[in-house]
Amino acid sequence: MPKLACVAGEPSGDLLAAPALSALNQIPDMSGIEIYGIGGPRMQAEGLRSDWPMETLSVRGYVEAIKQLPAILKLRRELIASLLGENRPDVYLGVDAPDFNLGVELVLRKAGIPTLHLVSPSIWAWRAGRIHKIKQAVERMLCIFPFEAEIYERAGVTATYVGHPLASDIPPEPNTSSARVKLTQLLNLPNDALEGLVIAVLPGSRGSEIEHIAPVFFETMQMLTHRLKGQKLSFLIPVATPRLLAPLEQLLLKTKQHNPDIEMHLIDGMADEVLEAADVVLIASGTATLQAALWKKPMVISYKVPWLTAQIMKRQGYLPYVGLPNILCGEFVVPELLQDDATPDKLADALLDWLNHPAKVSELKIRFAQMHETLRRPTGLLVAQAVAQTITASRQK
Repeated sequence: MPKLACVAGEPSGDLLAAPALSALNQIPDMSGIEIYGIGGPRMQAEGLRSDWPMETLSVRGYVEAIKQLPAILKLRRELIASLLGENRPDVYLGVDAPDFNLGVELVLRKAGIPTLHLVSPSIWAWRAGRIHKIKQAVERMLCIFPFEAEIYERAGVTATYVGHPLASDIPPEPNTSSARVKLTQLLNLPNDALEGLVIAVLPGSRGSEIEHIAPVFFETMQMLTHRLKGQKLSFLIPVATPRLLAPLEQLLLKTKQHNPDIEMHLIDGMADEVLEAADVVLIASGTATLQAALWKKPMVISYKVPWLTAQIMKRQGYLPYVGLPNILCGEFVVPELLQDDATPDKLADALLDWLNHPAKVSELKIRFAQMHETLRRPTGLLVAQAVAQTITASRQK
């Protein structure tokens, strides 16, 4: 029976890997494949046995990672021991989480286990020197953005562009009214509840993000309610994981104490439906910004991290932008308000700018439609084929 070890460290990786695991089960030679490692609910639904909790790895930033470091190192030791022992796989597929996965891949490849990595680290944005470690650790890089494969090929690393699965999952044209009807029914709201302005607010999928940026987002919602007084206005806030519900509920209750009439709704997951229903989006930097772009939505990207983390990242970065829509378009097509610029006043101004300039929104939608076409590939199948080819080649040696 073929064996695949697969490790994703956060919800975005879980989202990316699930279609590949689904496609793998459809390849005849891979029938009955055993898949184990670390992953979230989507990967588990496709047959992954997750032997450790994915949440242990779901941290962002140097300061936050230092706090979690003992647990992460313990998990890595246990994982490597397992994969070099009784659970030795035919191939290892690391999904994003480069700070964790590259270290594991380096050890496994030296031990003769083929290693694939899905989602290139952002060597084109910062820490370009990592490509030397990648060359040692990764047998084949599976790139989700079109410009990445050439960078790796130049460095002598086999690479394949597989596209981004979200580009296949999200339709070319959003149906905003249909999404609003669906959410109205699911939330048991009055029929006309979402007929006015709808603003999607996505404060992130990690506890550290909720701690640092969510309070600013909630203050921004209050400010927008004041500035748009007299207009019908609703805020939809998808909750990325169950553990984030409690802190977001606290922020919502605190906000309603100051403004009882504000229309805010916390929604269990359903980020796609919320984005499709929205007129404009306030969003933390991350994979969700690409989702918003594929739904053709104007957005304001923001982020806050502890001061020390920000200083380290600033010294290692060399792109002027952090948001994926801007990186893929090669220019600031949507505003980014980071660190000290992430104030409720500035965020509200930027959101209102979109609402007040529909022609600008129309231009943005054209750019995002072009991006969508570039990213649309049968990603799950291409990743599954790469895994199957590697397993077949490994077993023939």
